[in-house]
Amino acid sequence: MKGALSHIKVLDLARILAGPWCTQNLADMGADVIKVERPGCGDDTRSWGPPWVKDAQGRDTRDSGYYASANRNKRSVTVDLASAEGQAIVRELAARSDVFIENYKLGDMKRYGLDYESIRTINPGIVYCSITGFGQEGPYASKPGYDFIFQGLGGIMSLTGERDELPGGGPQKVGIALSDIMTGMYASIAILSALAYRSVSGQGQYIDMALLDCTVAVGSNQAMAYLLNGEIPKRYGNAHAAVVPYQAFETSDGHVIVTVGNDAQWRRYCEVMGRPDLAQDGRFATTSSRIINRDALVPEIARTMRERSCGEWLASLEEAGVPCGPINNYKQVFEDPQVRYRRLHEQVRRSDGGTVPVLASPLRLVGTPPAYRRAPPSLGEHTDEVLSTELGRSKSEIEALRCRGVI
Repeated sequence: MKGALSHIKVLDLARILAGPWCTQNLADMGADVIKVERPGCGDDTRSWGPPWVKDAQGRDTRDSGYYASANRNKRSVTVDLASAEGQAIVRELAARSDVFIENYKLGDMKRYGLDYESIRTINPGIVYCSITGFGQEGPYASKPGYDFIFQGLGGIMSLTGERDELPGGGPQKVGIALSDIMTGMYASIAILSALAYRSVSGQGQYIDMALLDCTVAVGSNQAMAYLLNGEIPKRYGNAHAAVVPYQAFETSDGHVIVTVGNDAQWRRYCEVMGRPDLAQDGRFATTSSRIINRDALVPEIARTMRERSCGEWLASLEEAGVPCGPINNYKQVFEDPQVRYRRLHEQVRRSDGGTVPVLASPLRLVGTPPAYRRAPPSLGEHTDEVLSTELGRSKSEIEALRCRGVI
């Protein structure tokens, strides 16, 4: 079965996470993604181990798990962009591509003759996506930056972490590279939108993606609240600004999440806790009153929740229809029956005979589902194949390019 994007060819000059995450989405849906990397070292994240991907004999390879998380279903080609011959090869590939994506520093692509204006002269229909920290224009445009910086600058860390007045209070970054991941997701949407427009207009276009823009955008309701009333949102740790109780509680052997979304659920929760006094207390009877009186209510709930184990609470709360859940580590995640049923973990065979685990795509199209055709490629694994089949280079020409250090 062909993928939804099997008619699309993507030339991928992106590294680290945001760009590769975007192109992995496209590759999962069938696009032919050619990943262009530096000879000898490749994508920076290849060396971000341990852990390392294993070969068929169980030995560590040169590729990290970090790299493998964002580069399946792609073909790897090594090209020296600093050389005129390398630039010419990339232009030839771009002339045959639908999408060009890069995340180089501002001005690098123009210096190489690989900027949008140069590429569209040879391929007017190209959808060209640039990913940078701050965008192509503005006072910060030339600054470098990584995910952590944008979580701080874009407001996410001001909302993440325990309240300042409580033990352990203070800003925290999210445990994954959220700014990178969300920029990759937004870039996927932008590219698909541009391709859809091209299908009716015949016109390609330029896409300017910035980590800062995407980080501010995912502020969502919290950012909107500030724009509406001018009040700076506060950190609530594992609690919720507008719903109580809606947080994690310590039990006798761990923690359980309880999310009471309405007054009916609140009454059932009180029944399960054996605390009719809380249900009958006028200070806690409604959603609004529980918010106003959270400082009196939460300690009472917390005291009661410590009296039973996680398993006991989860069983009784689920039976009563009170939304709840555990806080799983990743061992528990991949042992969870729903996660196993949804097959959120797959194994893909490498060209050396070994296998590598991959996280399954959550995109579940019934007619054209994602497929895991290729393991994350080793550096330059497909250089000869791509130069031969895509550009018609002979074996002797390819060997000459390799001898000159172009590939």
